[in-house]
Amino acid sequence: MQHACYASFGYLVTSFFAISSQCGTPEELKELIDALHCTGPTVLLDIVHSHACKNDLDGINEFDRTDHFHFHEGGNLKGRHVLLDSHLFNYGMSRFLLSDL
Repeated sequence: MQHACYASFGYLVTSFFAISSQCGTPEELKELIDALHCTGPTVLLDIVHSHACKNDLDGINEFDRTDHFHFHEGGNLKGRHVLLDSHLFNYGMSRFLLSDL
């Protein structure tokens, strides 16, 4: 998934419907996965659905100009991942989170 901070190992997701630009184009990623499948290994993708980047400009935080549509309201401890300085999803968002699988 696309993310803004490469030091986060991809865990501060900014776009849930795009592969990381480090993986090349979507077609290049498909070719890589197809080539790997031909040699036998299983390919696993780490999908991050517990939290997301808190950035306003490149993430979905305040996408609708509120802080509570995607995440827990008010940025309180219930809605923050303190260690990663990211926002935790309001799990009323399950349809959104599952739609990128």
